Amino acid sequence: MSVAFTKEESAETAAETLLPDRPISPHPNLVTEAGLKALELQLQQAREAYEAAQKIEDVNERRRQAASPLRDARYFAARVRTAQVIAAPASADTVAFGSTVTFRRDDGRVQTYRIVGEDEADPKAGSISFVSPVARLLTGKAVGDAVDLNGHEVEIVAIS
Repeated sequence: MSVAFTKEESAETAAETLLPDRPISPHPNLVTEAGLKALELQLQQAREAYEAAQKIEDVNERRRQAASPLRDARYFAARVRTAQVIAAPASADTVAFGSTVTFRRDDGRVQTYRIVGEDEADPKAGSISFVSPVARLLTGKAVGDAVDLNGHEVEIVAIS
């Protein structure tokens, strides 16, 4: 094997192992208590995956296997470090961070979402980010208030 081939292969391997950082949102990193715990767990899991990858004997495979957990560990470390835990709302009078809000769309559909931090948002599981268009429109509103969402009326029917 020629030396030039070895260097080229090493350069390709290095490129595979230098993953770009995950983008960090420009918004404040507001989280619920459960959201902070989830971030801490994800950080721990990324560190464990990285440590497991370090045990791989083949250096190129070790680098490939460590790249994603290393990137994730950097991301979750930054998110844990910048997390601002927001206590559950003291009142259900108006929609706030941490509120669960039920609203009726003008087509009759009723939806319920909890307003949470960006990393913990999962619309399929019933939570949306506080920076989502729906959450921004509903925040500060009370039961009975209606807002326009892309040309459709949404009325708040419950807050908890």
